[in-house]
Amino acid sequence: MLSEIYLDNSATTRQYDEVTSLMAEVASKYYGNPSSLHTKGIEAERLVSGARETIASLLGAQPSEIFFTSGGTESNNLAIVGYLDANPRKGKHVITTKTEHPSVLEVYRNLESRGYSVDYLDVDGNGRIIPGQLEQKIRPDTALISIILVNNETGTIQDINRISSIRDALNPHAVIHADAVQAFGKIKLNPAKSGIGLMSFSSHKIHGPKGVGALYVSKSLRINPLFYGGGQETLLRSGTENVPGIAGFGLAAKMTAERIEENYRKAARLKQLLVEGLAASDVEHRVNSPDDALPYIINISFRNVRAEVLLHHLEQRGIFVSTGSACSSHKKNRSHVLTAMNVDPALIDGALRFSLSHRNTEEDIRLTLDALKDIIPVIDISKKKKSGRM
Repeated sequence: MLSEIYLDNSATTRQYDEVTSLMAEVASKYYGNPSSLHTKGIEAERLVSGARETIASLLGAQPSEIFFTSGGTESNNLAIVGYLDANPRKGKHVITTKTEHPSVLEVYRNLESRGYSVDYLDVDGNGRIIPGQLEQKIRPDTALISIILVNNETGTIQDINRISSIRDALNPHAVIHADAVQAFGKIKLNPAKSGIGLMSFSSHKIHGPKGVGALYVSKSLRINPLFYGGGQETLLRSGTENVPGIAGFGLAAKMTAERIEENYRKAARLKQLLVEGLAASDVEHRVNSPDDALPYIINISFRNVRAEVLLHHLEQRGIFVSTGSACSSHKKNRSHVLTAMNVDPALIDGALRFSLSHRNTEEDIRLTLDALKDIIPVIDISKKKKSGRM
Protein backbone atom coordinates (compact mmCIF):
# COMPACT_ATOMS: atom_id res chain seq x y z
CA MET A 1 0.00 0.00 0.00
CA LEU A 2 1.31 3.46 -0.94
CA SER A 3 2.23 5.82 1.84
CA GLU A 4 0.23 9.05 1.82
CA ILE A 5 2.01 12.33 1.18
CA TYR A 6 -0.43 15.18 1.73
CA LEU A 7 0.76 18.45 0.21
CA ASP A 8 -2.59 20.24 -0.07
CA ASN A 9 -2.70 21.85 3.35
CA SER A 10 -3.85 25.22 2.02
CA ALA A 11 -7.08 23.53 0.93
CA THR A 12 -7.58 21.88 4.30
CA THR A 13 -5.53 20.19 6.98
CA ARG A 14 -5.80 16.92 8.81
CA GLN A 15 -7.41 17.56 12.18
CA TYR A 16 -5.26 17.19 15.29
CA ASP A 17 -6.09 13.95 17.11
CA GLU A 18 -6.43 15.97 20.31
CA VAL A 19 -9.01 18.20 18.62
CA THR A 20 -11.01 15.19 17.45
CA SER A 21 -10.99 13.74 20.97
CA LEU A 22 -12.08 17.03 22.51
CA MET A 23 -14.91 17.48 20.01
CA ALA A 24 -16.21 13.98 20.71
CA GLU A 25 -16.13 14.67 24.44
CA VAL A 26 -17.93 18.00 24.04
CA ALA A 27 -20.60 16.48 21.79
CA SER A 28 -21.31 13.63 24.19
CA LYS A 29 -20.85 15.34 27.56
CA TYR A 30 -21.24 19.12 27.14
CA TYR A 31 -24.17 19.04 24.75
CA GLY A 32 -26.17 21.90 26.21
CA ASN A 33 -27.25 24.97 24.28
CA PRO A 34 -25.00 27.90 25.28
CA SER A 35 -28.08 30.13 25.47
CA SER A 36 -29.77 27.93 28.08
CA LEU A 37 -29.66 29.15 31.67
CA HIS A 38 -29.24 25.75 33.32
CA THR A 39 -25.98 23.98 34.13
CA LYS A 40 -25.70 22.25 30.77
CA GLY A 41 -26.02 25.57 29.00
CA ILE A 42 -23.51 27.26 31.29
CA GLU A 43 -20.99 24.46 30.64
CA ALA A 44 -21.34 24.92 26.90
CA GLU A 45 -21.08 28.70 27.17
CA ARG A 46 -17.82 28.34 29.11
CA LEU A 47 -16.33 26.29 26.30
CA VAL A 48 -17.32 28.92 23.74
CA SER A 49 -15.97 31.72 25.93
CA GLY A 50 -12.72 29.84 26.50
CA ALA A 51 -12.13 29.43 22.76
CA ARG A 52 -12.94 33.10 22.19
CA GLU A 53 -10.42 34.13 24.84
CA THR A 54 -7.75 31.87 23.32
CA ILE A 55 -8.13 33.30 19.82
CA ALA A 56 -8.32 36.88 21.11
CA SER A 57 -5.11 36.44 23.09
CA LEU A 58 -3.27 35.21 19.98
CA LEU A 59 -4.28 38.40 18.16
CA GLY A 60 -3.67 40.88 20.97
CA ALA A 61 -7.40 41.52 20.86
CA GLN A 62 -10.23 41.60 23.34
CA PRO A 63 -12.60 38.60 23.51
CA SER A 64 -15.50 40.94 22.68
CA GLU A 65 -13.83 41.62 19.31
CA ILE A 66 -13.98 37.96 18.20
CA PHE A 67 -17.11 36.55 16.56
CA PHE A 68 -17.48 32.92 15.53
CA THR A 69 -18.75 32.04 12.05
CA SER A 70 -19.03 28.98 9.83
CA GLY A 71 -15.65 29.64 8.19
CA GLY A 72 -13.56 32.00 6.10
CA THR A 73 -16.20 32.58 3.43
CA GLU A 74 -18.81 33.72 5.92
CA SER A 75 -16.24 35.81 7.79
CA ASN A 76 -15.27 37.63 4.58
CA ASN A 77 -18.90 38.20 3.61
CA LEU A 78 -19.83 39.39 7.09
CA ALA A 79 -16.87 41.75 7.25
CA ILE A 80 -17.51 43.39 3.87
CA VAL A 81 -21.28 43.45 3.59
CA GLY A 82 -21.82 43.89 7.32
CA TYR A 83 -19.58 46.92 7.51
CA LEU A 84 -20.85 48.63 4.38
CA ASP A 85 -24.50 48.07 5.31
CA ALA A 86 -23.92 49.50 8.77
CA ASN A 87 -22.02 52.54 7.54
CA PRO A 88 -23.67 53.85 4.36
CA ARG A 89 -22.46 57.40 4.98
CA LYS A 90 -18.81 56.33 4.81
CA GLY A 91 -19.07 56.19 1.04
CA LYS A 92 -19.82 53.78 -1.80
CA HIS A 93 -16.27 53.34 -3.04
CA VAL A 94 -14.27 50.24 -2.13
CA ILE A 95 -10.83 48.91 -3.07
CA THR A 96 -9.58 45.35 -3.34
CA THR A 97 -7.01 43.43 -5.40
CA LYS A 98 -7.21 41.23 -8.47
CA THR A 99 -5.72 38.33 -6.50
CA GLU A 100 -8.26 38.00 -3.69
CA HIS A 101 -9.92 34.76 -2.73
CA PRO A 102 -13.26 34.14 -4.54
CA SER A 103 -15.13 34.72 -1.26
CA VAL A 104 -13.98 38.34 -1.46
CA LEU A 105 -14.02 38.93 -5.22
CA GLU A 106 -17.53 37.58 -5.67
CA VAL A 107 -18.83 39.80 -2.86
CA TYR A 108 -17.44 42.90 -4.55
CA ARG A 109 -18.83 41.88 -7.93
CA ASN A 110 -22.22 41.61 -6.28
CA LEU A 111 -21.78 45.01 -4.63
CA GLU A 112 -21.13 46.57 -8.03
CA SER A 113 -24.66 45.56 -9.00
CA ARG A 114 -25.85 47.42 -5.89
CA GLY A 115 -24.28 50.69 -6.98
CA TYR A 116 -20.87 50.46 -5.34
CA SER A 117 -17.78 51.60 -7.21
CA VAL A 118 -15.01 48.99 -6.91
CA ASP A 119 -11.35 49.43 -7.84
CA TYR A 120 -9.39 46.19 -8.34
CA LEU A 121 -5.69 46.82 -7.76
CA ASP A 122 -3.07 45.33 -10.07
CA VAL A 123 -0.16 43.35 -8.66
CA ASP A 124 3.46 43.03 -9.73
CA GLY A 125 5.22 39.87 -10.84
CA ASN A 126 5.51 38.74 -7.22
CA GLY A 127 1.81 39.22 -6.57
CA ARG A 128 2.16 42.34 -4.42
CA ILE A 129 0.08 45.44 -4.86
CA ILE A 130 1.74 48.51 -6.34
CA PRO A 131 1.77 51.15 -3.57
CA GLY A 132 1.56 54.05 -5.99
CA GLN A 133 -1.62 52.65 -7.50
CA LEU A 134 -3.23 52.33 -4.07
CA GLU A 135 -2.34 55.96 -3.41
CA GLN A 136 -4.06 56.97 -6.64
CA LYS A 137 -7.22 54.96 -5.92
CA ILE A 138 -7.99 56.08 -2.36
CA ARG A 139 -10.71 58.73 -2.39
CA PRO A 140 -12.60 60.74 0.25
CA ASP A 141 -15.56 58.37 -0.21
CA THR A 142 -13.48 55.17 0.07
CA ALA A 143 -15.22 53.17 2.79
CA LEU A 144 -13.36 49.86 2.76
CA ILE A 145 -10.09 48.35 1.53
CA SER A 146 -9.88 44.54 1.34
CA ILE A 147 -6.44 42.97 1.07
CA ILE A 148 -5.61 39.27 1.29
CA LEU A 149 -2.74 39.08 3.77
CA VAL A 150 -1.24 35.82 2.45
CA ASN A 151 -2.31 34.70 -0.99
CA ASN A 152 -3.82 31.24 -0.99
CA GLU A 153 -2.28 30.24 -4.35
CA THR A 154 1.23 31.66 -4.16
CA GLY A 155 1.92 32.47 -0.50
CA THR A 156 2.67 36.11 -1.37
CA ILE A 157 2.64 38.26 1.77
CA GLN A 158 1.30 41.79 1.41
CA ASP A 159 3.00 44.61 3.30
CA ILE A 160 0.00 45.43 5.43
CA ASN A 161 1.85 48.03 7.50
CA ARG A 162 2.70 50.03 4.39
CA ILE A 163 -0.86 49.70 3.16
CA SER A 164 -2.11 51.01 6.48
CA SER A 165 0.30 53.95 6.38
CA ILE A 166 -0.90 54.91 2.88
CA ARG A 167 -4.49 54.72 4.08
CA ASP A 168 -3.67 56.82 7.16
CA ALA A 169 -2.12 59.54 5.03
CA LEU A 170 -4.94 59.79 2.47
CA ASN A 171 -8.16 58.73 4.20
CA PRO A 172 -7.79 57.50 7.78
CA HIS A 173 -11.54 56.82 7.94
CA ALA A 174 -11.32 54.07 5.33
CA VAL A 175 -11.38 50.68 7.09
CA ILE A 176 -9.00 47.86 6.15
CA HIS A 177 -10.32 44.31 5.97
CA ALA A 178 -7.68 41.57 5.82
CA ASP A 179 -8.40 38.02 4.73
CA ALA A 180 -5.98 36.23 7.06
CA VAL A 181 -7.22 32.69 6.46
CA GLN A 182 -3.82 31.50 5.18
CA ALA A 183 -1.86 33.67 7.61
CA PHE A 184 -3.45 32.72 10.93
CA GLY A 185 -1.33 30.18 12.78
CA LYS A 186 1.57 30.65 10.36
CA ILE A 187 2.74 34.16 11.27
CA LYS A 188 2.07 36.29 14.32
CA LEU A 189 -0.80 38.72 13.85
CA ASN A 190 -1.94 41.81 15.71
CA PRO A 191 -4.68 43.54 13.72
CA ALA A 192 -4.95 46.57 15.98
CA LYS A 193 -1.23 47.36 15.75
CA SER A 194 -1.33 46.85 11.97
CA GLY A 195 -4.21 49.25 11.52
CA ILE A 196 -6.67 46.54 10.50
CA GLY A 197 -10.30 46.93 11.49
CA LEU A 198 -11.64 43.59 10.22
CA MET A 199 -9.79 40.28 9.92
CA SER A 200 -11.07 36.87 8.79
CA PHE A 201 -9.96 33.39 9.92
CA SER A 202 -10.79 29.74 9.33
CA SER A 203 -10.32 26.74 11.61
CA HIS A 204 -9.67 23.96 9.11
CA LYS A 205 -6.49 25.60 7.79
CA ILE A 206 -4.78 25.08 11.18
CA HIS A 207 -5.71 21.44 11.90
CA GLY A 208 -9.05 22.37 13.42
CA PRO A 209 -12.53 21.28 12.30
CA LYS A 210 -14.28 22.36 9.13
CA GLY A 211 -17.35 24.56 9.38
CA VAL A 212 -15.90 26.98 11.95
CA GLY A 213 -14.22 30.34 11.52
CA ALA A 214 -13.94 33.71 13.19
CA LEU A 215 -14.02 37.39 12.42
CA TYR A 216 -12.11 40.07 14.32
CA VAL A 217 -14.06 43.31 14.49
CA SER A 218 -12.32 46.26 16.10
CA LYS A 219 -14.28 47.60 19.05
CA SER A 220 -14.36 50.98 17.28
CA LEU A 221 -16.41 49.60 14.38
CA ARG A 222 -20.07 48.85 13.88
CA ILE A 223 -21.26 46.15 11.49
CA ASN A 224 -24.65 44.65 10.67
CA PRO A 225 -25.46 40.92 10.74
CA LEU A 226 -26.02 38.99 7.52
CA PHE A 227 -29.03 37.18 8.98
CA TYR A 228 -31.27 37.50 11.99
CA GLY A 229 -32.66 35.25 14.67
CA GLY A 230 -31.84 34.57 18.29
CA GLY A 231 -29.14 37.22 18.52
CA GLN A 232 -26.17 34.99 19.37
CA GLU A 233 -22.63 36.38 19.11
CA THR A 234 -23.75 39.71 20.60
CA LEU A 235 -26.54 40.06 18.02
CA LEU A 236 -24.06 39.77 15.13
CA ARG A 237 -24.36 36.12 14.15
CA SER A 238 -27.66 34.44 15.05
CA GLY A 239 -27.90 30.67 15.28
CA THR A 240 -27.10 28.10 17.93
CA GLU A 241 -23.33 27.93 18.33
CA ASN A 242 -21.39 24.93 17.05
CA VAL A 243 -19.92 24.20 20.46
CA PRO A 244 -17.81 21.12 19.54
CA GLY A 245 -16.44 22.95 16.50
CA ILE A 246 -15.70 26.15 18.38
CA ALA A 247 -13.98 24.25 21.19
CA GLY A 248 -11.96 22.34 18.60
CA PHE A 249 -11.01 25.59 16.86
CA GLY A 250 -9.80 27.04 20.15
CA LEU A 251 -7.63 24.01 20.91
CA ALA A 252 -6.23 23.89 17.36
CA ALA A 253 -5.34 27.59 17.58
CA LYS A 254 -3.61 27.07 20.92
CA MET A 255 -1.63 24.03 19.72
CA THR A 256 -0.60 25.73 16.48
CA ALA A 257 0.44 28.96 18.18
CA GLU A 258 2.64 27.13 20.68
CA ARG A 259 4.87 25.92 17.82
CA ILE A 260 4.43 28.76 15.35
CA GLU A 261 8.14 29.63 15.05
CA GLU A 262 9.30 26.00 14.99
CA ASN A 263 6.69 25.13 12.37
CA TYR A 264 7.68 28.12 10.22
CA ARG A 265 11.35 27.09 10.24
CA LYS A 266 10.41 23.54 9.27
CA ALA A 267 8.24 24.75 6.39
CA ALA A 268 11.10 26.94 5.17
CA ARG A 269 13.45 23.93 5.16
CA LEU A 270 10.97 21.80 3.24
CA LYS A 271 10.32 24.55 0.70
CA GLN A 272 14.07 24.96 0.16
CA LEU A 273 14.46 21.22 -0.34
CA LEU A 274 11.69 21.19 -2.97
CA VAL A 275 12.87 24.28 -4.84
CA GLU A 276 16.55 23.33 -4.84
CA GLY A 277 15.74 19.75 -5.77
CA LEU A 278 13.85 20.89 -8.84
CA ALA A 279 16.59 23.38 -9.74
CA ALA A 280 19.14 20.56 -9.71
CA SER A 281 16.97 18.36 -11.94
CA ASP A 282 16.23 18.35 -15.66
CA VAL A 283 12.58 19.17 -15.06
CA GLU A 284 11.58 22.38 -16.85
CA HIS A 285 9.71 24.52 -14.36
CA ARG A 286 9.11 28.01 -13.01
CA VAL A 287 8.56 28.86 -9.35
CA ASN A 288 5.72 31.38 -9.31
CA SER A 289 5.87 32.08 -5.58
CA PRO A 290 8.31 34.86 -4.65
CA ASP A 291 11.40 33.96 -2.64
CA ASP A 292 10.03 35.68 0.46
CA ALA A 293 6.54 34.21 0.23
CA LEU A 294 5.07 32.31 3.15
CA PRO A 295 7.07 29.05 2.94
CA TYR A 296 3.98 26.91 3.48
CA ILE A 297 2.78 27.62 -0.08
CA ILE A 298 4.86 26.96 -3.21
CA ASN A 299 3.29 27.50 -6.62
CA ILE A 300 5.28 25.88 -9.44
CA SER A 301 4.60 25.71 -13.18
CA PHE A 302 5.84 22.79 -15.23
CA ARG A 303 6.44 23.55 -18.91
CA ASN A 304 4.66 21.42 -21.53
CA VAL A 305 2.54 19.72 -18.87
CA ARG A 306 -1.17 19.86 -18.07
CA ALA A 307 -1.52 20.45 -14.36
CA GLU A 308 -4.59 18.23 -13.99
CA VAL A 309 -2.81 15.33 -15.68
CA LEU A 310 0.24 15.72 -13.44
CA LEU A 311 -1.97 16.00 -10.36
CA HIS A 312 -3.65 12.66 -11.07
CA HIS A 313 -0.35 10.94 -11.84
CA LEU A 314 0.99 12.15 -8.50
CA GLU A 315 -2.16 10.91 -6.78
CA GLN A 316 -1.47 7.44 -8.17
CA ARG A 317 1.81 7.63 -6.27
CA GLY A 318 -0.03 8.63 -3.06
CA ILE A 319 0.92 12.31 -3.38
CA PHE A 320 -1.85 14.90 -3.02
CA VAL A 321 -1.42 18.44 -4.39
CA SER A 322 -3.70 21.03 -5.97
CA THR A 323 -3.97 23.13 -9.11
CA GLY A 324 -4.82 26.27 -7.11
CA SER A 325 -7.56 27.41 -4.78
CA ALA A 326 -9.77 24.53 -3.67
CA CYS A 327 -12.71 26.97 -3.67
CA SER A 328 -12.37 27.56 -7.42
CA SER A 329 -10.86 24.25 -8.60
CA HIS A 330 -14.08 23.20 -10.35
CA LYS A 331 -13.99 26.28 -12.59
CA LYS A 332 -12.31 25.85 -15.96
CA ASN A 333 -10.82 29.34 -16.11
CA ARG A 334 -7.10 29.86 -15.66
CA SER A 335 -5.92 31.02 -12.26
CA HIS A 336 -6.89 34.66 -11.79
CA VAL A 337 -3.96 35.05 -9.39
CA LEU A 338 -1.28 33.90 -11.84
CA THR A 339 -3.00 35.81 -14.64
CA ALA A 340 -2.80 39.02 -12.59
CA MET A 341 0.90 38.29 -12.03
CA ASN A 342 1.37 38.14 -15.84
CA VAL A 343 2.50 34.52 -15.84
CA ASP A 344 2.54 33.04 -19.34
CA PRO A 345 -0.80 31.26 -20.02
CA ALA A 346 1.06 28.12 -21.09
CA LEU A 347 2.79 28.06 -17.72
CA ILE A 348 -0.46 28.70 -15.86
CA ASP A 349 -1.88 25.56 -17.47
CA GLY A 350 0.97 23.58 -15.90
CA ALA A 351 0.86 25.15 -12.42
CA LEU A 352 0.54 23.15 -9.22
CA ARG A 353 0.34 24.34 -5.63
CA PHE A 354 2.34 22.42 -3.05
CA SER A 355 1.18 23.48 0.42
CA LEU A 356 2.94 22.28 3.53
CA SER A 357 2.20 21.49 7.15
CA HIS A 358 4.44 20.76 10.11
CA ARG A 359 3.32 17.16 9.66
CA ASN A 360 5.27 16.89 6.41
CA THR A 361 8.79 15.47 6.38
CA GLU A 362 11.92 15.75 4.29
CA GLU A 363 11.23 12.23 3.05
CA ASP A 364 7.87 13.46 1.72
CA ILE A 365 9.67 16.07 -0.36
CA ARG A 366 12.31 13.63 -1.63
CA LEU A 367 9.65 11.17 -2.74
CA THR A 368 7.71 13.97 -4.42
CA LEU A 369 10.82 15.09 -6.30
CA ASP A 370 11.45 11.52 -7.43
CA ALA A 371 7.85 11.24 -8.62
CA LEU A 372 8.03 14.51 -10.57
CA LYS A 373 11.24 13.42 -12.29
CA ASP A 374 9.61 10.11 -13.26
CA ILE A 375 6.22 11.42 -14.36
CA ILE A 376 6.93 14.64 -16.25
CA PRO A 377 8.95 13.10 -19.11
CA VAL A 378 6.08 10.66 -19.68
CA ILE A 379 3.33 13.32 -19.87
CA ASP A 380 5.38 16.04 -21.61
CA ILE A 381 3.13 17.41 -24.37
CA SER A 382 6.02 18.58 -26.56
CA LYS A 383 7.47 15.08 -26.75
CA LYS A 384 4.11 13.64 -27.77
CA LYS A 385 3.83 16.23 -30.55
CA LYS A 386 7.30 15.35 -31.87
CA SER A 387 6.44 11.69 -31.94
CA GLY A 388 3.17 12.38 -33.78
CA ARG A 389 0.97 11.03 -31.01
CA MET A 390 -1.13 14.20 -30.73
